[in-house]
Amino acid sequence: MMLGLLLARGGVDVVVLEKHVDFFRDFRGDTIHPSTFELMHELGLLNEFLKVPHQEISTFTAVFNSTSIKIVDLSHLKVAKPVIGMMPQWDFLKFVETQASRYPSFHLMMNAKATDIIKENGRVTGLTVETKEGTIQVRADIVIGADGRHSVIRQKAGLKVIAAGVPIDVLWLRVSREASDPGQILGRFIGNKLMVMLDRETYWQCAYVIKKGGYETIKQAGLEAFRNNLVEAAPFLADRTSDIKSWDDVKLLSVDVDHLETWYTDGLLCIGDAAHAMSPVGGVGINLAIQDAVAAANILYASLKEKKKPGTDLLAQVQKRRTLATKVIQGMQVFMHNKIMIKNLDKSASTKPPLFLRLIGIFPILRRIPAWIIGMGVRPEHVKTPEVLI
Repeated sequence: MMLGLLLARGGVDVVVLEKHVDFFRDFRGDTIHPSTFELMHELGLLNEFLKVPHQEISTFTAVFNSTSIKIVDLSHLKVAKPVIGMMPQWDFLKFVETQASRYPSFHLMMNAKATDIIKENGRVTGLTVETKEGTIQVRADIVIGADGRHSVIRQKAGLKVIAAGVPIDVLWLRVSREASDPGQILGRFIGNKLMVMLDRETYWQCAYVIKKGGYETIKQAGLEAFRNNLVEAAPFLADRTSDIKSWDDVKLLSVDVDHLETWYTDGLLCIGDAAHAMSPVGGVGINLAIQDAVAAANILYASLKEKKKPGTDLLAQVQKRRTLATKVIQGMQVFMHNKIMIKNLDKSASTKPPLFLRLIGIFPILRRIPAWIIGMGVRPEHVKTPEVLI
């Protein structure tokens, strides 16, 4: 959607395919990072964007049993909006659609599921798409695979996936929120329980972390035992765990961290989770994908504007541009999985905060480091594509 907006505002004809009938998917993330606010500022859309209902958070705290540690402080970032916005992704996507639809070269097809790539003379030239009217073909000078961690596009193109071992999964659920509840917490490490809670005003969207493959064992212990686990992680939820009425209210999100060895083949480029699946740690996946989109627009725009088919040399430039940022963030996530999260889930492990977090808690200036990595990323992108007047 973001790449579609950037190219369409420059006069490039774009078709965006969305397989669902709407954007309302509860498992999509909520975080809008300072890097994305800055892009909205560069596009001249920030004031309008801020009208979309959201919450703004400039500091994040982690709780280790009775110890609270402030570990991220975004207030020192020199950007238009040094905060993380909590905005349901369906609202974000609707905003991008509204802005992109102002340009006549932007076309959005809902309920349109890409099922295969079309190849001619070794080059990808389009997609086979299932719609409610039947199967159609969509032809393009360049196909962008942005269909997530289980990408059909990358699978059909035969692109090699390199996976990092991930020891955790996440259970995704919601519990009602009361005005007296504490504020936004980046993570609650209580005993051997770990839960992240996203404030959606009327309810908490909870990510309860479990060991990889451990969901069936939790289910076998029974729903009441699981409710008790939630109360151990967040005692103030004690009177509301009945909101979880059955296992249908709990969704298993399998956590993956991987990347494509090569993000492209002739006529096709993958970006976002299709190129590098991210863990929920730091909530950076959405914003990293948006950075990919900006880089792709900047590099591919001139060729597309001249109605030339971008060659693999340009596609390689996009991968080269975004590889360092991806490796750094994924490295951080793997470290958090292996050195903090999985140890916390081990009953025999110490629940004392790790040394580097204690140092961040003692020396406020150190909070600027995770603030920059999470808030802006290693290589922030800037809009370089022009706007063609409507």
